Amino acid sequence: MKISASVYSSKSQSLPEIIKDLDVHGADFFHIDCNDDLGVFDDIAEIKQLSKTPVDLHIISSEPEKYFAKAAELNVDYVTFQYENLKEKLTVPASITAKLGLAITSETDISVFEEYSEKFDFILFMTTTPGQSGGEFDKSNFKKIRQFRQKYPNKKIHVDGGVNGEVSFILRNMGVYSSVSGSYLMTSESMGAAMLNLKAHEVDSHFQVKDFMRTVEELPLLKLKDRSVTGILQSIENYDVGFTILIDDNGKLDGIVTNADVRKGLLKHTDNLNDVSVADITNTDPVTANENFSVKELLSFIKQQSFAISYLPVVDDTNKVTGAVTFFNLIKGEL
Repeated sequence: MKISASVYSSKSQSLPEIIKDLDVHGADFFHIDCNDDLGVFDDIAEIKQLSKTPVDLHIISSEPEKYFAKAAELNVDYVTFQYENLKEKLTVPASITAKLGLAITSETDISVFEEYSEKFDFILFMTTTPGQSGGEFDKSNFKKIRQFRQKYPNKKIHVDGGVNGEVSFILRNMGVYSSVSGSYLMTSESMGAAMLNLKAHEVDSHFQVKDFMRTVEELPLLKLKDRSVTGILQSIENYDVGFTILIDDNGKLDGIVTNADVRKGLLKHTDNLNDVSVADITNTDPVTANENFSVKELLSFIKQQSFAISYLPVVDDTNKVTGAVTFFNLIKGEL
């Protein structure tokens, strides 16, 4: 996952010092908040002289057109417009060659992106108050990120607000392309250690698995009456997550069928594929995660397993299925 360092979160250094520090420690973008202030473009011009690192500009204004000329003149690399401040639909001139994004707050539905989906490249989820540093991540955004990714698989996702090491791991796992880090990065005793936490390390978390897992409404679940080889295969195909979870009439876990399980079942009956049964392709004792695991507990649990894990059913204390966690975005999110 790319890290867009919020330049204005540092109050103790000059702009050249900040830019030098961030470049040394591997910031991917420089994030600049423009709260109706034309003066930020003087800073952008200076940054462009100091560094080749891309500038990530966030315009928070009811009159964003005031900034079009400067954004074009300085060849700003990323330009994001805060949706809630717009008075009408925004039309961005072709003179701005930047990647374009729409920023929304936690209260705004992702459906507002639709009218911009043809021209805009990404969405920015504002998980704290736009333009203010030091807030706490609003966990309702985890579900919105999943919903957006499903609806717009070819658009990138950026996140701004409350991103620390623990949140960064979850976002990487969800396939988020870039996150803005302000106070966590800029006020850390060691910027290098903070950057490493954001990009790679896992740290302790006050979030639990149930805060960011895929919920049962987002998963393929099959009760006994609906199970057949064809039904299972169609369920895997329909949801495109690589597995189907089997539950009893009370919602408790009966097993899981993954793409790998199907392959193994077919290999048992290569002489006559019509002999393949539901039992042949079902794992009746899958590894599961408890919904109350913290991020640290989840990672520790995964590392204890003797095989690679791409997805885990999530259960409560009674073995009732409450969701699932997938891990195939950890690599994709770095690209």
